[in-house]
Amino acid sequence: MTELTYPEVGLTRTGALPAGYRHLRYRTRVGTGRAVLARAGEAILTFRMHRATGARITTDAPRATPGTRVTVGLGPLRAPCEVVWTVQDEDQIGFGYGTRHGHPAIGEEAFLVERDENDTVWFSVTAFSRPAGTLMRLGGPVAVLFQHLYARLCGRAVRRLGTVAR
Repeated sequence: MTELTYPEVGLTRTGALPAGYRHLRYRTRVGTGRAVLARAGEAILTFRMHRATGARITTDAPRATPGTRVTVGLGPLRAPCEVVWTVQDEDQIGFGYGTRHGHPAIGEEAFLVERDENDTVWFSVTAFSRPAGTLMRLGGPVAVLFQHLYARLCGRAVRRLGTVAR
């Protein structure tokens, strides 16, 4: 039984974000070609991208699959999540996770790399969220700024991990 804290599960996959939440859409170029897509996608699915930002990540599985529980730790904050969808095909790789009880926010966030018709690989973060409690409400604009900064950190990490062969 899931412990997700919101009813709009999976909407980061469709892109039709629900009303009543703050929306985040961030996109940056990673590189070119299938090899970059594969490396960047692997970094996302194995949580290496998150770890490369300096976040503390604990998971109950080595790869993102629906139902995988993830806790993201940044400083004193702990953010329990659950993977709600994944995709891995020739042009898209990534996942979305939703908030569980104890997360400072309510909502969903997705991390995706896509290869377009020009063979360019793009990384995107799509999210919808609102405060779960007083701490996040009081954080207001700072919390929003932090979410945008974290998306940029993830983009830099994916670019670095996706363009350097291991």
